[in-house]
Amino acid sequence: MARGEDDMEKVKDKSEPLLLPENGSDVSEEEGASWMVCLSTFIAVCGSYEFGTCVGYSAPTQFGIMEELNLSYSQFSVFGSILNVGAVLGAITSGKISDFIGRKGCMLAFSIVILIFCLIINKGDVPLDFGRFLTGYGCGTLSYVVPVFIAEISPRKLRGALATLNQLFLVIGLASMFLIGAAVNWRTLALTGVAPCVVLFFGTWFIPESPRWLEMVGRHRDFEIALQKLRGPNANIAREADEIKEYLATIAHLPKTTLRDLIDKKNIRFVIVGVGLMFFQQFVGINGVIFYAQQIFVSAGYNSDRIYILYSIEQVILTALGATLLIDRLGRRPLLMASAVGMLIGCLLIGNSFLLKAHGLAVDIIPALAVSGVLIYIGSFSIGMGAIPWVIMSEIFPINLKGTAGGLVTVVNWLSSWFVSLTFNFLMIWSPHGAFYVYGGVCVLAIIFIAKLVPETKGKTLEEIQAVMM
Repeated sequence: MARGEDDMEKVKDKSEPLLLPENGSDVSEEEGASWMVCLSTFIAVCGSYEFGTCVGYSAPTQFGIMEELNLSYSQFSVFGSILNVGAVLGAITSGKISDFIGRKGCMLAFSIVILIFCLIINKGDVPLDFGRFLTGYGCGTLSYVVPVFIAEISPRKLRGALATLNQLFLVIGLASMFLIGAAVNWRTLALTGVAPCVVLFFGTWFIPESPRWLEMVGRHRDFEIALQKLRGPNANIAREADEIKEYLATIAHLPKTTLRDLIDKKNIRFVIVGVGLMFFQQFVGINGVIFYAQQIFVSAGYNSDRIYILYSIEQVILTALGATLLIDRLGRRPLLMASAVGMLIGCLLIGNSFLLKAHGLAVDIIPALAVSGVLIYIGSFSIGMGAIPWVIMSEIFPINLKGTAGGLVTVVNWLSSWFVSLTFNFLMIWSPHGAFYVYGGVCVLAIIFIAKLVPETKGKTLEEIQAVMM
């Protein structure tokens, strides 16, 4: 342990040399994204798109599947919830698998897993559940490896914008299920998931592996080739390559990490920030609002058969215009703060609409309060809390912790998602306005957490971020 502590001190001592000047002259290799970075990111976010289609598949297909296969509500509930079960298992193993076979290899392998679901789902209720489970396992893995891969290949000045494409393509996939699902049956809708799997599978053969992973596993020549491809043939990669090599050489002397190491005082801040952001991302109630949005509107006296489509389109637009365009200009922390404050306002508006309805007051304005509250809530989530926790997760963990810690925070995210989805209806039965006041209280805690503990990572290399946090 003494050797490990000495090496960690070396990493700390390197915090100053690792900090490059914001407007320095020796960063030409990171001034822009090469076409290979753009292509690699596009291939990777095909996995995010597939993730979104899998999550959104059950909502527009519920009644078609139940009627054709003669399923009860409880049987369909198994079909819907088994995705989370598979996702938790996928999240548990995602870090270790991606460390073993590489980020690119992991995406390639799980594109095949999800493709199997798309092809077997048409065979009956048992293959339906089995396929849904496989989908969840693939989604749990992709939800970790895609943002990590993008963060490890991106120039620091564009890393935030490129990383938020993960969330953008996820909500595009979600929206596509509602839009296409309105026109085709559930069997045909399942087959639409084949195309992104095929693009992801074949696309990975034409893009480089993460340079940091290649260096970590000792493939030094491949590391330099991959980094040069990503930065462009004429880019000077010497300084960036030396920083990565030096950092990983120091990290390599540290003991192999286990779950116990995550609570060590040297690592605990990384874990608190990563786990905390994933906890708050879900416990502000987002899945309850999205999954039961129609119920919220009907309960508040407003009914719309197209409300899910409107939500999904709003998420796409605001994720694209908000987080993707602003994250590297305004920074992570300001967008997270604005997002949490906006969600608090949305929760209060929705809660007040139910409170007024319960007392029979101001009946005419109740639907307007509910609509505006939900739209503000969804919009606020899209510009910050939706995408940025995944961005920060991919940035803050040292590469020797990334497999173990990344798997942990992904598990926390999926378990939190499952718990919120499970308890939302019970909270609504208990007290509709009370449910949203509870979520509003969680938003307040999220604001305090972000203000006190979450670092700003804009404009820094991954090595700089980790050195500063240490």
